[in-house]
Amino acid sequence: MMAIVLRVRQFEIVEAANAAAALQALEGTSFDAAIVDIFLADTNGFELIAALRERAPDLPVVAVSGIATVDLASPAAGISNVVSLQKPFRPNDLIAAVELARAAATAAVNT
Repeated sequence: MMAIVLRVRQFEIVEAANAAAALQALEGTSFDAAIVDIFLADTNGFELIAALRERAPDLPVVAVSGIATVDLASPAAGISNVVSLQKPFRPNDLIAAVELARAAATAAVNT
């Protein structure tokens, strides 16, 4: 559903089946944003976000979770400045979260 919504909005999408594939996709390529599910089969989303940030510190990140109490303000390395999106969400919520993450990353770079 997320890929369809983003493609309709003219975003170019790269999908990854797991964390390893996501990290491999990032090698040698730049992305405008990453959308990461917190609960993954091969690792957890927090570890993936930290690994993404090691490789691309300014990468805007939207973390998706079905749990409302996920705290993304953790001081853990690479986890700060992440936009949280709780499932279920509407297509416009997804677009707003991506735009917010991109704006926050731009603001962080300019400060």
